[in-house]
Amino acid sequence: MRRRQKPPLVSLALSLILIPSPPKSVVCARPYRKTGRRVSEARARGPKGGESLEDHFDALRFGLPRSPALAHRLDRDTSGCLVLGRHRQALASLGKLFKYGAVEKAYWAVVEGAPDGDEGTIALPLGRLDEARGWWMKHDPNGQPAVTKWKVRGRSSVGNSAWLALEPVTGRTHQLRVHCAEMGWPIVGDAIYGTAPRTGGPILHLHAREVIVPLYKNRAPIGVVAPVPPHMRAALMQCGWKEEEAPPEPSFRAPSESDP
Repeated sequence: MRRRQKPPLVSLALSLILIPSPPKSVVCARPYRKTGRRVSEARARGPKGGESLEDHFDALRFGLPRSPALAHRLDRDTSGCLVLGRHRQALASLGKLFKYGAVEKAYWAVVEGAPDGDEGTIALPLGRLDEARGWWMKHDPNGQPAVTKWKVRGRSSVGNSAWLALEPVTGRTHQLRVHCAEMGWPIVGDAIYGTAPRTGGPILHLHAREVIVPLYKNRAPIGVVAPVPPHMRAALMQCGWKEEEAPPEPSFRAPSESDP
């Protein structure tokens, strides 16, 4: 039997774990029911019963009787920070923080074309494209409110592309991808809302760069920065990004008994 490798650890506290998720990782969108019980194994699997990222969480128990579970989700094609709750109480607390927008999230994207200005806000309601397309979304005036803040971090001197910092004020499905496409600058590698081919094209250039979680009332928030994935490095460098000499230092703190 092949031994499963432990996912790379970015940050550890008694209540949560933060790990970098590579693109194309399958994650379970709802690892726990409202009752606190884990969903069935069949529902937690990847497409067609294949491997999912959650299969490796047992290696991150760090002495606790149960594996950690996802506190939120990333699109399958998006890389970057992923937050796990280490126990049920932590998952309940994290769920409320995500629900009420208390968790700060910053994404990096490389887009085709470029905004005319240097920063702004996109406020376009979103709704499902149609029932047959599942999670595919579209701009719908009668849909759910969706707001994204954006800022240009750099512009390509070679081609017509730009490096954006994106902050989702709301958390709708595919929000950043649809908003960028609706503005006329789709994200590079987006085969659903952009110009990328369905097969054989570039990987989606969308990265959950940073997450800040205000987990404890009387302590500073826990923040983490995920290293830039290999598939985005060349495009970011064309837009002025200076390659990191080393991955960002992990905000590691060993769990203590005083943590909730």
